[in-house]
Amino acid sequence: MTSALYSPTAGGSAAQQAGHPVPKPIDTDHVAELISQLLTALGEDPTREGLAGTPARVAAFYDVFLSPDPSTATCFAETNLSGQLVVVGGMSLWSLCEHHMLPMNLQVTAGYVPRDEVVGLSKFGRIAQRHAGRFQVQERFTRQVAEEIANVIGSPDVAVAVRGTHLCMSMRGVRMEQARTDTVQADGRFETDPVLSQQFLTLSTSQWKAA
Repeated sequence: MTSALYSPTAGGSAAQQAGHPVPKPIDTDHVAELISQLLTALGEDPTREGLAGTPARVAAFYDVFLSPDPSTATCFAETNLSGQLVVVGGMSLWSLCEHHMLPMNLQVTAGYVPRDEVVGLSKFGRIAQRHAGRFQVQERFTRQVAEEIANVIGSPDVAVAVRGTHLCMSMRGVRMEQARTDTVQADGRFETDPVLSQQFLTLSTSQWKAA
């Protein structure tokens, strides 16, 4: 297991800061053709029974998976929660490692200190899914989710912790079945207040143990 702490990046969208532009529309016909060529290169017959529909199915999968819900998060005015620590966990998402194009499972916990507004709880999952639905690396994903939440609430007091299980580690090389990678983005008060940071990390760890 490895850990990393990332500092906030000022200005611009998360995608722009990471050099990760919004993907272009997917050409499913071309993808299906390429998958057919890949099967041939791997020594298979893409026209045989069982594989005949595989290129089209794979193309359809990429079309759906890489086109996540673009809806934005909603905030609600709620002054009674101002200053409290709000932690949302239990988010389990799948993304695709851009190094090997293999799946990675991401367990996400997000925390923030609301000022004048709180974020609808279901919106955290949409924010995370939007950034997971592309070719990713876990470190960038963690930062992008934190930055979008900060933009939504209008405050830098945001922390995001992610525990990832990468099939590129589980399926290849030494095949470390239980290998995990933890990443944390701690901004605003979470970066400067050790008590608040520890509270968040404790709650994040408990979420992962319960999963």
